[in-house]
Order: sequence, then C-alpha cells, then structure tokens
Amino acid sequence: MSFEIGWIRQAGNAAPRVGGAAPLIVPETVLEIVDAHRAGTMTPADTVARTFDRIRAHGDDAVFITLRDAAEAIAEAKALAAEGPADRPLYGVPVAVKDNIDVKGLPTTAACPAFAYRPAEDATVVRRLKRAGAVVIGKTNLDQFATGLVGVRSPHGIPRNVFDPALIPGGSSSGSAIAVAAGLVPLALGTDTAGSGRVPAGLGNIVGLKPSLGLVSNYGVVPACRSLDCVSVLALTVDDAWAALAALAGPDPADPYGRARPLGRLGPLAKGIRLGVPRRGQRIFFDDRASMTAYEAALTRFSALGAIITEIDMEPFYETARLLYEGPWVAERYIAARAVIAASPESMHPVTRDIILRGAGPSAVDAFAAFYKLEEFKRVRDRTFDRIDALLLPTVPTVYTVEQVLADPIELNSRLGTYTNFVNLLDLAGLAVPASMREDGTPFGVTLLAPAGHDALLASIGRVFHADSALTLGALGRAQPPLCTIPAAATADEIAIAVVGAHLSGMPLNGELERLGARLMETTSTAPDYRLYALAGTHPPKPGLLRVAKGEGAAIEIEIWALSAQAFGRFVAAVPPPLSIGTLALTDGRTVKGFLVEPAAIAGARDISGFGGWRAYIATSAVTA
Repeated sequence: MSFEIGWIRQAGNAAPRVGGAAPLIVPETVLEIVDAHRAGTMTPADTVARTFDRIRAHGDDAVFITLRDAAEAIAEAKALAAEGPADRPLYGVPVAVKDNIDVKGLPTTAACPAFAYRPAEDATVVRRLKRAGAVVIGKTNLDQFATGLVGVRSPHGIPRNVFDPALIPGGSSSGSAIAVAAGLVPLALGTDTAGSGRVPAGLGNIVGLKPSLGLVSNYGVVPACRSLDCVSVLALTVDDAWAALAALAGPDPADPYGRARPLGRLGPLAKGIRLGVPRRGQRIFFDDRASMTAYEAALTRFSALGAIITEIDMEPFYETARLLYEGPWVAERYIAARAVIAASPESMHPVTRDIILRGAGPSAVDAFAAFYKLEEFKRVRDRTFDRIDALLLPTVPTVYTVEQVLADPIELNSRLGTYTNFVNLLDLAGLAVPASMREDGTPFGVTLLAPAGHDALLASIGRVFHADSALTLGALGRAQPPLCTIPAAATADEIAIAVVGAHLSGMPLNGELERLGARLMETTSTAPDYRLYALAGTHPPKPGLLRVAKGEGAAIEIEIWALSAQAFGRFVAAVPPPLSIGTLALTDGRTVKGFLVEPAAIAGARDISGFGGWRAYIATSAVTA
C-alpha cells in the first residue's frame, strides 16, 4: 500500500494534506508506516516528529518514565533516511521500550529510582530493533520490577486507561500498552512473566505477543523471574507484532536461557483447527456477565471461521497458575531486587516490596517439591495438546477500577492472572488479540496459547480472527488495514510437500509438521488420477494415496505445506512404510512432492475415494482420527 500525501506541520500537530484537500488517512500501523517511508510519501523524520507531537498532545506524564530529546531522535531518523531502507523491515518505525530493558544513553529504572543505572550498551532486543530500522522514542512506565498485572504500582504515576480513566491500564507493561493503544507509537516492547504483556493488551484493544521462552533474547533485561521471563511485543495488529518478532527472534550467545526455536511462517487459518476451551463449569469471570457474554460470542465467531471448539479440563492449568506466587518462583524476584530491599526498602512500592520479600522464605525442599509438581502438570499439558491445536481463553476474566485495586491490591491482581499465570511455567507461546467491545465500552480480548515453537500457528489464527472482528485500531477509531499477503509459493529455501491424511491440519500427526516449523500454504486437490484407501492396522488411522490410470481415479483433497530443506529431510526420513514420498499431480497441472502408498499395501483396504478426501471420510465415519 502507498499513501500519496505530503506533510504540513500546524501548531505542533502533523496533518497529511494534498494541496487544499481534506486530510487523508494517516499511516498508523508498522507496515503502513514502513510502506509510506519506502514510497517516499512521508519520511522517518516526519513520523518521529509526529510521535513527539502526539505524546505532548496526549498529556499523560505517567506513560513514559524517560523520553529522548526530540531533536536527537529526529536527527537519528534523518540519518536513517540518508542511508536508505536497504533491508530494514522496521524502517523509521518509532518504538517505545519498557523501562526494565536497557537502552544505551537512557537510564534503566524498573520503576524504582533507587535501583536506576545507566547501561553501557543496548539490550540485544533493542540492538536488533535498531538494526531493523526502528527509532527508540523513550522508556515506558511499569509496575515496579515488573511485579503486577494492574499498572498502578509505580512511583511515576498510573497511566490513564484510554477507554475509561477510572479503569486500570493493566500491567506490568502499562506504559508500553497505553503508548500503542493511544497511537503515540505503533510498536512497543514489554516483558511477560505472568501475563504482563497480555493483560494490558487485552485492556487496550491491542495485540500482545508473548513468544516462546528463549525465542527472543533476554540479555539486557532486568529479570523478574529469570527462568520464565519473555520480552513481549505490543502492537495494533498481529501482522505488525509478527514483523517485530521476526526482527527480534534468534539465538543470542549472551543469553544463557536462549533456546533454538523455529520461528515458523504465517499461513492461512486452517480448516478444522482444534481450539480448547474450559468446561462450562470452569469458566471463571468473577460474576462479570459482560465478559462471559463476550467470551461466548468469541467462541461463536471462531466456529463460524471453521474452528472446532473442544472443552477441556482447566483445573490442572489453574493449579499450575497458583504455583507462580505460592511457590518458589517468587525467590527469583527477590534475587533481582534484594540489593535495593537491603539498602533502601522504603524506596520500593510497599505492595511490590511485600510480594518480593516472600521470596526470601521458601526452602530448597519447597523448591524441589514445586519443581516435581510442575513436571506432573507438564505431562497434563502434553496430553491436553494431543487433543487440541491451541487453547482459546479470555485474556482477563474481568476488569477493575483503579480505586478498587488500590483498596484490594493483592486479591484483585491475582484474579487478573487467572488465564495468564500458568503460561510461562508450562512453556507455552501466547497471543492476546482484541475480540469485541463490551456494552459498557470496555475492550474484551482473548488469548491463544500453544506449546513452545508454535508462535506462527498462533499468529496465523489470531490475525484472521482480529480482522474478522472489524474492530478499530486501539483507541484511534481507525479501521484495520487489510491483512498483509502471505506468499502462497514456497520460498527459495523451502520445499513444498502435500499431505493427505493424518498430517492434515487438525489431525493427530499435524504437530510433527508444526514442530519442524512448517507453514500451511494452501488447500487444493490432486488431479483426478488417484484413489484413496483407508489402510488397515495403522495408529493413528492413516490413508494411502495411489496413482492410477487416467479416467480411473478421483480428485482428492490435500494440503500443501512448506518446510525448510533441513526440516524436509528430517520429515521424509521419518515416513514409515508402506508410505513414501513421490510426485503428485495437482488439479491445476502443477506437481508437488507428497505422500503415496505402495500398491501392495492396499490389499484388503477400503477404497474411500468417493469421500473426496480423508477429512470428509473421518467426519462421516466411525473412525476416530
């Protein structure tokens, strides 16, 4: 997309005009801004200047703890433009950074002045943002030491909720979320240990992406719970959040908790995707009927988009959540803050101090007992995700006013973590997306969760759902832009493979593809030169696709997935006989590698070609896939 506009600055506000015409649509999202910069219809300096104009006009001093000098940031943007866009995916995009992440030249405070220091270098994520062409605007407010989901535990004030100033903004990434929701910046970094990057996103009608543990480096981030912390992304759309994650992800030798994780690629929303939801008696909303109704409406919308809704037992997940603050992981928070507590305890927020001090109590015996229990819950996690592709939960069960939270800071904070506190303990990836606006004008959001390594799957689901909501962006009142186009063809470093049975999306073996970082490219059919058979004695049940003479076959539904060359080799090596990988002819004349069966294996097998595909056969037969 491009924007044929020129910039006129009036009374400190930027307004796009063409001659004397009325203002046109201003680029607001990351991808719109990058496109406009590349097209030359606006410059990075214009965008950065607009950001500072908007911050001044917004008039909430509690959003940022430290702002860069505007002239300095604009000069950086001009220097960036002089170098050109090159291959910078975030070219000229203004970014806000939570103030527990190091930015060279700005203090890191974690919202505790007594803790403040000036880092000698950027955190790895900041360095990668800059390398991608982003311009850091400043450091945002947070619940002190990233301890809290409410956004009210800071000596720097409480950022105003952009939909109702009486409501909490959510935390701990409060300033980052408000900066995006209010349109001050299109992109911000937060952190997420217990929901700190998802809760404020849910309360701000924006996207909160919590990547798989270790996918994004934590080097240069003030730890909360070091073994669980994630740098999170806050953005107006899933496409924007994904563009940022692609720039941030990757191994970092400086981070001992970094892990080799496949980023994967976006794909279409697969037909028959299985979404797990709590049993009706386990859906917790603390008597908030508006949120309960909004959640039910979200389930209905997902069903209309082709998802299969499956009820699961949530109690083990709720029990895991209680481990986070009732177990030994609070000791990790104590490690990070103990020097400040010892030197000047009065400098800390009293609620934060009391929570962190609990971390000094648990013994090694308590720790190992909790570790053992967590491993049991991880086995439950695995069994649950054998039946579903992702969990679909409310981001928060309800919302509270600032006054309510100040009167009852611990209990109400705990309630907000009902659907978030277990996520990092169970090594799940998460994506919070807007779902609807409640009748009282409060945003309602849902969160998609899947095992680590499935970040692309969540983004592929969430982007389509968010677009289907037709919600406006944050609090801007601006319609969402069209979803970015996903390449249907395999890229130069990928190999396409057609699957016909148990590896189809929503089927039992599809996880093998996802764990290898495969992406779904399309659903199509073979040429009418094949027969499909239900093979006997296979577990899980599998079909066999056999090529026959022209005029003797049928067109069979298949899915085409793209794999890296390395992943393709690993996948093919694991294909068991009598199946093999051959060349399939498609209905449109193309050819693709895909599953075939040895002719000898169909003796006694049922010919199911009349169903047109494995999915239709499973849906209309007594076979359990």
